[in-house]
Amino acid sequence: MWHNLGKITDIPKNTGRTFSLGTASIALFNLGGKFYAMQNACIHRGGPLGEGSLVSGRVTCPWHAWEFDVKTGACSTLKGATQKTYPTKTKNQEVFVEV
Repeated sequence: MWHNLGKITDIPKNTGRTFSLGTASIALFNLGGKFYAMQNACIHRGGPLGEGSLVSGRVTCPWHAWEFDVKTGACSTLKGATQKTYPTKTKNQEVFVEV
């Protein structure tokens, strides 16, 4: 099911934001004008990835500095580990995520 997360202008380029969709917590990132979504709770210890720093397409968990590629969810801190990602799309200047 697709969920409207609001206007694309509400999420500045190269930043992240957190959204609650029922029981799911989603971290949405604007990487140079393209949007990527992943599970907000870091697989390491549940840190809020949406509050982490976004540099060169990688988000760093603010709790223990684990890094994830926002496009694929691949963890660069622990090889083979991945963070759950979700499809996104934009339409009429709004961003949507499929959960």
